[in-house]
Amino acid sequence: MWCAPGVTNFLEDTPGFHGMVRDSVSLLTNDPLTVVDLNLNDDYPVPHQKQLIPFNEAWGETNQYGFGGTSFCETDAEAATAALYYLVNVNETGGLLGAGVAKVEVINNTPTVTQRFGNKGFWWNSNTTAKYGDQCAYRDERSEYIYIWGGPPNSITGWPHSSYAYLARVKAEDAFDLAKYEYFWGRQQGWKSEVLTKFDAGTAVWWAVGQGQVAWNEYYQCYVLVHLSAFGDGAVYLRTAQALEGPWTPDVQVYKSEPIDGGLVYAGVQHPYLDPTGQTLVLSFTNNNHIEVIKVAFA
Repeated sequence: MWCAPGVTNFLEDTPGFHGMVRDSVSLLTNDPLTVVDLNLNDDYPVPHQKQLIPFNEAWGETNQYGFGGTSFCETDAEAATAALYYLVNVNETGGLLGAGVAKVEVINNTPTVTQRFGNKGFWWNSNTTAKYGDQCAYRDERSEYIYIWGGPPNSITGWPHSSYAYLARVKAEDAFDLAKYEYFWGRQQGWKSEVLTKFDAGTAVWWAVGQGQVAWNEYYQCYVLVHLSAFGDGAVYLRTAQALEGPWTPDVQVYKSEPIDGGLVYAGVQHPYLDPTGQTLVLSFTNNNHIEVIKVAFA
């Protein structure tokens, strides 16, 4: 959401709608409470951020389309290129269309989407395929792979099946080639190049997980998933695993944030670079358009 022209502190914003973008990009700093906004327009005296994932009118997209992005996953360090995974949804109808991948390149010191893949801007149709990358995307620093997690297709409804999450992976260098992706078919069948078509507890890797992020923790020597409650009620959870396919431990609640004005609390992110030892972990998340930050200390 944009503030009124000239406003530099959102707490001092004037009433009314002043414009918005569906998604944008900012630069993190060593202070988790400070970010530097990037990709700015020419508004004066205070510029506003522009749309990160561009709408494509040729695909019928309008500003009523949303792009639920997760993480930049580095594909080529020398070329400063990354893959961005996102879910396309239509706000007018509430329809989830599909999960897609965009190429991100650094242009004028700013991460910029230079290409979206697929005939309609997505690869995995949400009506028939898991929404890969919607819940989490992770460039595993201990291997050559990018791992992406997502919920079941739209056709899977009812509790608990609608809350399962499924896993795919690809070598980082092949992230923009759909044919190179592999899909996890559960512990008995493992990884296959065939797109997953069986959606149940046997092929799922998570259950009841809100949008979050995975990273390796040096202190515990395991992978840590940070995520918010799937119900948007403000609970912040951690779970761990020795392998990204799992098994994952049960959740441990580390914090509970009260939703602001009854809004949604979502999009948990961890910042392990702030403490490479892994003995503390800074987490951030969105609380009804406010970014909150907490620090977890491990005993």
